[in-house]
Formats: sequence, structure tokens, C-alpha cells
Amino acid sequence: MNRRHFVQSALAAGVAAVSAAHEGLAQEPETERPTGGSQLFTPLTLRGVTLRNRIAMSPMCQYSSEDGFATDWHLTHHAARAVGGAGLLIAEATGVTPEGRITPNCLGVWKDEHVPALLRVTDFVTKYGAVPGIQLAHAGVKGSRHRPLHPKRNQYVPLDEGGWTPVGPSSNRYRSDGAAPHALTVPELRAITAAFAAAATRSVAAGFQVIELHFAHGYLGHSFLSPFMNERTDDYGGSFDNRVRFLMETVRATRAVLPEDIPLFVRLSCTDWAEGGWTIEDSVEVSKRMKAEGVDLVDCSTGGATQNARIPVGPDYQVPFAEQIREEAGIATGAVGRITEPAQAEAIIAEGRADLVLMGRQLLREPHWPLRAWVELGAETPAPIAPEYAWALSETRR
Repeated sequence: MNRRHFVQSALAAGVAAVSAAHEGLAQEPETERPTGGSQLFTPLTLRGVTLRNRIAMSPMCQYSSEDGFATDWHLTHHAARAVGGAGLLIAEATGVTPEGRITPNCLGVWKDEHVPALLRVTDFVTKYGAVPGIQLAHAGVKGSRHRPLHPKRNQYVPLDEGGWTPVGPSSNRYRSDGAAPHALTVPELRAITAAFAAAATRSVAAGFQVIELHFAHGYLGHSFLSPFMNERTDDYGGSFDNRVRFLMETVRATRAVLPEDIPLFVRLSCTDWAEGGWTIEDSVEVSKRMKAEGVDLVDCSTGGATQNARIPVGPDYQVPFAEQIREEAGIATGAVGRITEPAQAEAIIAEGRADLVLMGRQLLREPHWPLRAWVELGAETPAPIAPEYAWALSETRR
């Protein structure tokens, strides 16, 4: 097929796809929904921020930074999904310190110089009706790895090649290669908590309207929660109360520096999927505590603490965790994981299983997925697409 025919075929396929279709305390989300139309396309208000619909882009690492700076790629990545109609776009796991990155190519917000490049992204996202969010993270024992695009993908980056010594609650490796992690001292741990708070302040200055703390997937925050990764015997290890201490201190420090109208999310791995690890019951209990400290939504993922997990991956496989935390902890939740079809997402919201649907790979495949969902579900709200496109698409003018 020549270039011209390829482009014509691709355009035809794209058209066919579219045409087929309170101070110190978290506030309760506004969850009343109209009786007609799609509930996926009803707004969600958390504190002073209103999302135009319940569709969010999950934070997905782009591995396209140098020294933590956002680039034109980040602008393009977010711009496409803002124009495509999502309600919330959460920027990838963003290092709160240089050593908090997964790879040397991960995004960062550990210094003021990072702010102007991030503002380019948030200004565009806001202009086109989406809410910009950011996930603040520390990779912990999973840090100093080559990015997936590198010939040595996921292998440890040595110190003399720009790497660093990973840190964690204990000195146990997650993988067998690379340096043994440095077990954090209490002063070092408190300095990281302060780094999260400082990063949150910079993030607000950079135009982000939702802040998420990453305490999932075996990274530093989760490694303190999980008995598989935390072997400490001090105030940050052992009992449940001790293992959640770093999380709760970081939540308090971050909430304290955020404006009252900025929502705070926390992503949890709601289960380790292995006996003896972190459980859904643990997640419910810590969610109750986080709500009392001003967390507004729990982003419910799973796994990452042990390579022995048995995860039953499939459509909606993580949704029950969002549903249980929402019901038992009385806090808004986000559902994530193999959510790909409009009817599937609609059911999650309509049945009260979660307040927000977060999508990753499907929005990579289909940046304008929200428009397809709007068409297929017969939503009564205005078409979730930029006017620069909407004028030309008949399905946006019913």
C-alpha cells in the first residue's frame, strides 16, 4: 500500500470509529445525577473543582524528560486527550526528588525551574475544558532503572552512567540486579515527606488543580504499607499503625500546603494479591483515616509489592476494590484497570461502584474515546470535543 492509500485508509477507519459510536476535612462529592441520559457524562465536583465528566486519564509514564523537565511530547500527550474530551488528565508519576524517579527520563517537580514547562501543559489542558492533575511520586527501591525505550530496558542504571542508589524502608532488592537499597533513616524519611509537600506547592503554581500522591505499585509509599517490603522494627514498621505512618504524615503535610479548593487524591494498591500482604481490609481502614485528614478520592489500583502475586487480570478486575472502599470508608473512589468500552464505564458509574473511571492504554489507543462514548451512550450534555473539530462532525450536532 502506498503512502497516499495508507493515509486515506487510516482516516476512513478513524471516521468510522467515531461515527459508530471544609477545612482539614474532605468534602463529600456531589453525586446526585439526573434520571435521563448518561451518568458517565455528569459532572463531578470535589472541593472547588468540577470535572465535566467522570472520565479521567490515568497517570502514565512517558519517559521523555531530561533532568525532570516537561517537553513538547508532554504537551502533545495531554493536549490530544484534552481536545478528545476527558474530564481529568493526571500527569505521570512525577519525581519529588531526583532520586524519586523511576528512570533518568521521568518527569520531575523537585525544583522551581520545572514550573514554566509544566505551565505550558496545564494552560492548554484548561483552555480545552479538562482539569489538569499531577501524580507526585517517589520510586523507592524501584528507582534508577533504564526506560523501556532503552536497549537495557528496566535494568539498573549504574552510578557512573547517571544512576543512583535506590532507597526504601529496608535494604531488600525488588529485583536481583543493581545496588542494594539504602534503608531510610527517620530524618531522611521526614525529608521526603517535606519534598512531597514542596512538590505539591510547585504543582499548584504550575497550574495543576488536582494533586495525587502515589502510594501504590511497590514504589516508596507502597513499600512502607506492604509487609512484603517493609521489615523495619521502628515506628515506621511492624504494626499496621506504624506501616501507615509515612502515608498519613505525607497526607497531612501535603494537605497543609494545598489551597482549600484543591482536591487531594491518593493512589493505593488495594491488595498485594498474595497471602500475608496488604489487603482490601487494610485499604478500607486507611481510607477512613485519610478521609479524616482531607483526602478527597482514593484511586484504586492493586499489586506491585511482590513478584509472587497471582493477579486475575480482566475487564473490571479492580473495580470491586473501588466499590468496597467507597461503600465502607465513605469516600469517593476512582476505578481503573481494563476499562475499555463505553457501556462498561457507564455501568461502573451508574451502579455506584465508583465516582470516576480512570483509563490508561485505551486513551493511548483512542484519544477521542470520550466522544465515542458520548455518541454510543446518547449523552445529553454538549459533545466533549474541541469546537475546532466539532463543527465538522455531524454526530456532535444531534
